[in-house]
Amino acid sequence: MSALDEIVVGVREELAGRTTRTSGAELRERAAARGAGRDCAELLRGRGRVRIVAEVKRASPSAGPLADIADPASLAAEYAAGGAAAVSVLTERRRFGGSPADLAAVAARVDVPVLCKDFVVDPYQLWEARANGAELVLLIVAALGRPLLTDLLHQAREIGLTPLVEVHDEAEAEQAVAAGATVIGVNARDLRTLEVDRTTFARVAPHIPAEVVRIAESGVRGPRDVAEYARAGADAVLVGQALVTAGRPRLAVSELLHAHE
Repeated sequence: MSALDEIVVGVREELAGRTTRTSGAELRERAAARGAGRDCAELLRGRGRVRIVAEVKRASPSAGPLADIADPASLAAEYAAGGAAAVSVLTERRRFGGSPADLAAVAARVDVPVLCKDFVVDPYQLWEARANGAELVLLIVAALGRPLLTDLLHQAREIGLTPLVEVHDEAEAEQAVAAGATVIGVNARDLRTLEVDRTTFARVAPHIPAEVVRIAESGVRGPRDVAEYARAGADAVLVGQALVTAGRPRLAVSELLHAHE
């Protein structure tokens, strides 16, 4: 069983518990009260200057514990003050130490769009994300078959979320485009092996149409990596570990933003 398969098994187990505590009807009511989110594709489009999606991330399967984030909302506020175009919040508990409560706290604190970053396998999670204030939601091609990917992508839009469809290679990019994705994230980390290949974005990006927003994910150690991704055509770069371990998150985001100038 791959690392991704193990994570998805855990997600489904956690999801079974959450559905007994909070009904789908309650989530739909809360999501409806929020209305539709913004068109995040346009907010993340580079237009000559790379955007930064800054991540609230306590841990990862590859690196283990990263940061003791007692107040995710305050960290997100620092990211936004540094110029982040969006904030990503890990909500998976077992491997990443996150929760839907983190998402709700961040969304209540910042004005920039918030991404629910999880391993979405069920529509319940879409309603949960919007109910807790997300305007973006991650859909991972490698975790979903093509019919389910297409179905969740369309449902996310109906709920008022902008789907960020994550791919790891050329074939997955083509699947994402065929499904109608308008925002595609290219993850340099292979979720099956957890290995990072920083050449992945440059290799996969040409398979994504120019009108689709392209986000580079993983492998960022500092401004030089952001600049390299920007030169390869990234509209935005999602950064987690380098920011939560930086010590001065506002300054760290600002430095990444100016990397391509």
